[in-house]
Amino acid sequence: MLTIDHVTKRHVLDDVSFEARPGRVTGFLGPNGAGKSSTLRILLGLDHPTSGRALVDGVPYAQLKNPVRKIGAMLDGSGAHRSRTGRAHLRWIAAAAGISRSRVDEVLDMVGLTEAAGKRVGRYSLGMSRRLGIAAALLGDPKALVLDEPINGLDPEGIRWIRTFLKDFAAAGKTVLLSSHLMEVMAVDDVVVINRGRVMAHGTLAEITGTHHTLEDAFFALIKR
Repeated sequence: MLTIDHVTKRHVLDDVSFEARPGRVTGFLGPNGAGKSSTLRILLGLDHPTSGRALVDGVPYAQLKNPVRKIGAMLDGSGAHRSRTGRAHLRWIAAAAGISRSRVDEVLDMVGLTEAAGKRVGRYSLGMSRRLGIAAALLGDPKALVLDEPINGLDPEGIRWIRTFLKDFAAAGKTVLLSSHLMEVMAVDDVVVINRGRVMAHGTLAEITGTHHTLEDAFFALIKR
């Protein structure tokens, strides 16, 4: 369970509360500058709220004993140095976290980067960099994934892959929280809509869509309030 509990950050977030539950893909939807990335950074202990709490299974991220086993995250693409190969980047992360090298090959296969693993990251396309970032998030076999705009740069095949992968990940009883401004192409179970630092609505996909034809229509109706 990922919990955002009355989180406020001065001039950025205003009393934001919601949960991302196990077995569900929760979409965090909002326009650029709405507060999505700030909320995720607070959840991951990279920033601090003015008030409120962000918890991973009831515990702040900074207090997790082995965070890579609890939660994997991708906030800014792969985060890899351009001169490193994809495999070297993952091995470096694995070594720092005490994860076996064999897991590196497993996650490369999971994200479809086995053939490109020996290439320098500087030669990766944007879509390949996204896959590498997801591979890094998976290294610790975490119980939850937090992904910021994971489909940016992915081609239609890549979008289908990540949609299926995240659905299967959640079906195994794990938690997925992803932010996007292109939620229509993602298979989400629950939706949180944020705008100008405030949660406008949250509920199941059906509840948020309501009488609107699409989630996009519902979203624009909400942010115009």
